[in-house]
Amino acid sequence: MERKTVREMDAQSLKAFTHPVRMRLYELLEEYGAATATMLAERIDENTGVTSYHLRQLAKHGLIVEVPEKARGKERWWRAAGFSTDTDKFRKDPDTAEAAEVLMAGLVRQRHGELNRWVEESRNSPREWIDAATHTRRSLRLRREHLAELGRRVSELLDSYADDEGGERVVIHFDAFPLGQPER
Repeated sequence: MERKTVREMDAQSLKAFTHPVRMRLYELLEEYGAATATMLAERIDENTGVTSYHLRQLAKHGLIVEVPEKARGKERWWRAAGFSTDTDKFRKDPDTAEAAEVLMAGLVRQRHGELNRWVEESRNSPREWIDAATHTRRSLRLRREHLAELGRRVSELLDSYADDEGGERVVIHFDAFPLGQPER
């Protein structure tokens, strides 16, 4: 499977992304994989005109890409493209602060929803999947450079696991940040 291209989000793409329909479409493409506007319209209870428009806006900013090998006729398939963003920079810029706050709030809501869904689904999940899942919280004392190294190494490890077409979709949340106000 083709690896995702990770690009740095700019101010225009940040503002375009933080529309609620676009954030939801991106989330669905991340969670379920490639899809058409029609498929996504059914999932969010919208018409295909709405989803097509928002998919084109996401594509215009490089946040999603077409999957031409799946297309048949006029049908267009899309998949999420990876991106990173410096939310701190955007939160400090008056022109992008609101969009950055919307993005951060959306990420928190998404992670909360995914974890709650797993808690519910795990009641009926096969034992081997429950054993394979992990919920780890650690509090470590790290220097800033070690925290940065940890983030890089975890990203490299995650990147080393290519999507397995026969595997189940798994979501991985990794957050590492200082508690309290770090020394300046």
